[in-house]
Amino acid sequence: MDVFADRAVWILVPALLAIIGASTMGLFGGNKMPVEGKTVLVTGASEGMGLSAAQKLAARGANVILISRSAKKLEEALKSVKAAAKNPSTQRFHYISADVSTPSYAAPVIAEATQWNNGKTPDIVWCVAGTSAPELFVDMDMQSLRTQMDVNFFGTADISHAILREWLAADAPVDTEPKHLIMTTSVVALYTIPGYAPYAPSKWAIRGLADTISQEAMLYPQNVKVHVVYPGTILSPGFERENLSKPQITKILEESDPKQTPDQVAEAAIRGLEKGDYFVTVNYLGSLMKWGMLGGSFRNNWVVDTLGAWLVSIVWIFVQMDLHGKIRSYGKKHGHPSTYKKHQA
Repeated sequence: MDVFADRAVWILVPALLAIIGASTMGLFGGNKMPVEGKTVLVTGASEGMGLSAAQKLAARGANVILISRSAKKLEEALKSVKAAAKNPSTQRFHYISADVSTPSYAAPVIAEATQWNNGKTPDIVWCVAGTSAPELFVDMDMQSLRTQMDVNFFGTADISHAILREWLAADAPVDTEPKHLIMTTSVVALYTIPGYAPYAPSKWAIRGLADTISQEAMLYPQNVKVHVVYPGTILSPGFERENLSKPQITKILEESDPKQTPDQVAEAAIRGLEKGDYFVTVNYLGSLMKWGMLGGSFRNNWVVDTLGAWLVSIVWIFVQMDLHGKIRSYGKKHGHPSTYKKHQA
């Protein structure tokens, strides 16, 4: 998908200065999500992006609650998060072992987190937990799609529902400082490619949920902000597991995509959150894809996003020519997909 840049640089150049100039308007508005002294709950925090985000939040002065399935991995993760603390003598850290795919997991997690936090709900909840097992739709077992929906979508939806019931209750305090609900989806929720049939629906569903509740939150007197983070390829243990089942055509189509470490993604995401962005992208490709798919979603910056959407509507001509050409060529060269090796190297 790197063809966005490769095939359309000449389209981007005329508007580049305008976009950069407009985007600087968001650089001087202060930190919209300060975390020092606040309590942040992070799911999927035992490895990858979730762990990196927890470490970086600790380095900014936050108290952090880590959520993941494996207590053993959480114990190790907690040590590294404590080591990153900005104020080790005053910051507090905790972990809760929970399976986000279990329908009943969220309310007890919020209750335990609140009790540990001296009777106060977390100030920020960041849903990072996720899993990906790419396959062609015809080849996959339907249980794979259901499993990924349970972890990725319902794991996010359940804890979002539980925390919003607390933050938006009739007797909940109305604070000047907002609470923040952060959902982590994927750039496949902006544009997907062959191989992500078991995975993409769960990530698109997160975007639909976020777009809905970000508007519903406006009905309440409490100050609650919703954000959606759109990572691409993260060089994490999850990516290594994902590649075990990933079809060869999927690897070909995304081979030139930007690849980032968990630390790079977490830092870029937090900077976007600190700017107050609703759609938080972590590299140039994610931003280009975002501009092509905003629809009725909230804008981070009306000038930048409108200019970007105009540019990408033209860029899409070249993108689809390239991607669809690769897909058809692969099909002609390799024959019927039923003849492919189940897991091509």
